[in-house]
Amino acid sequence: MMFSRLLAAAVVSLSLLGPVSAADAIFPPGVRIGLAPLVGLTKAKTFPGFETEDQSVKVLLTELPAAAYGEVKNAFTANPGGTGNIKPESIETAAGTAYYTVENGRDGAAAVRRYSMILPGTGFSGYVAVQVPETASKIYTDDAVRQMFATAVVRKDVPVDEQLSTMPFKVTELSGFKTVRTLGPGALLLADGEEDKGIEAAPFVVIGLVAGATPEAGDRSRIAQQAATTIPGVREARITMSEPIRIDGLPAYETRVDAVSGKDNTPVTVVQWLRFGGPNTLRIIGSAPRDQWSTAFPRFRAVRDGIQPRG
Repeated sequence: MMFSRLLAAAVVSLSLLGPVSAADAIFPPGVRIGLAPLVGLTKAKTFPGFETEDQSVKVLLTELPAAAYGEVKNAFTANPGGTGNIKPESIETAAGTAYYTVENGRDGAAAVRRYSMILPGTGFSGYVAVQVPETASKIYTDDAVRQMFATAVVRKDVPVDEQLSTMPFKVTELSGFKTVRTLGPGALLLADGEEDKGIEAAPFVVIGLVAGATPEAGDRSRIAQQAATTIPGVREARITMSEPIRIDGLPAYETRVDAVSGKDNTPVTVVQWLRFGGPNTLRIIGSAPRDQWSTAFPRFRAVRDGIQPRG
């Protein structure tokens, strides 16, 4: 009995070792949301956030579109009791009122507790997802996770050098683009427009890697054209040219598309470059309103030519 009481006291003490102030918040590289991680959590190796040494407890921090927070807030206001036995809770943070849910689930055969929180940012919504296996639930309790959520903060911008350092490639030429934003692991946005007003009304570039072996030369045209007509946010796409080229001495494909994009159906011209070689294919997409294409294309090409492998 005495041993059980001592163990219970130790568990309570560990759960209270969580953060007490947003001043202790840590921002994962390239992300505009941060928090003070609980004891035993360190920087994650494969995603933006934190994890335990055995990787069983995970805390993911990422960004969602600005409208996501308003949608959750409206749903909470309309139905504060929640649905499906999942009741949303509100919590005050330095960024404003946040909303979170708690539910039980499974990760393979293991029982887990899942927590999801959304909070407001400037031009984006912050999102935190936590997964705690049942085996760790006496240390990482509901109250401890709530304490951690309360320390959440946001920053308006991420330093450009910090964002570029998270990419699996080097970007040596920004070509005058004012906005630099990581879109996720291994993906980068360069834009002239403002995110909260829609970036389609001005030129922008998206850079990323496509996993997989380099396709055979005879398949590259088909793959390039399929990829160009399935670019997210592009509608009524019509390919106007597609031809093999070389980029930095490597085989590549350039494809151009006329389409419409954005909520205002902006007529745009889009160029896609696929640079083959190595374990992944580099994909660069440049989009500009059609009346700005002639000045935007040289900028796109300068960005393209400044991308180098990371040593």
